[in-house]
Amino acid sequence: MKTMPINKAFTLLEPGPVVFITTQDGGKHNLMTISWTMVMDFTPKFAITTGSWNYSYRALRDSKECVVAIPTLDLIDQVVGVGTCSGADTDKFEKFGLTPLRGKYVGAPLVKECLANIECKVIDIVERHHIVVLEGVAAYFDRSREEKRTLHAVGDGTFVVDGYKLDRREMMRSKLPAGF
Repeated sequence: MKTMPINKAFTLLEPGPVVFITTQDGGKHNLMTISWTMVMDFTPKFAITTGSWNYSYRALRDSKECVVAIPTLDLIDQVVGVGTCSGADTDKFEKFGLTPLRGKYVGAPLVKECLANIECKVIDIVERHHIVVLEGVAAYFDRSREEKRTLHAVGDGTFVVDGYKLDRREMMRSKLPAGF
């Protein structure tokens, strides 16, 4: 994976793909599947929804860091598998054949098999709404991956897959923030 500009990390999540959130509790790596993410403006700030019902939540809350890893269509079985078991009694990296990679800025691992990874710090937890606000500190994109289509959860056990990327940058040029 190659480093990419952190101020462009929001483009990795803008379409709202299903993601993995990786955590590190001091002794154990874990990951969970999250289907609700939100980009906050044109910044490397993101929000996810999770709470104390989720095994990873304690590590996320206590360590104040995580990685948002973006899987692709070829990982759909791992996405579903990770989301349907608990890290309390399962080493999900081992069980689902995923490879943890050391990050540069956080203790939580990147996921080698994913298209992109964003190292994040937790900057707020809105308990009332189960929202965890993250700030990206580094982003990585694997351009060598053949599969680049991401998954979007419909919410009923079905998924939509990204299709074609349509370029309208020139048309929107005057509407975009400076430096885009």
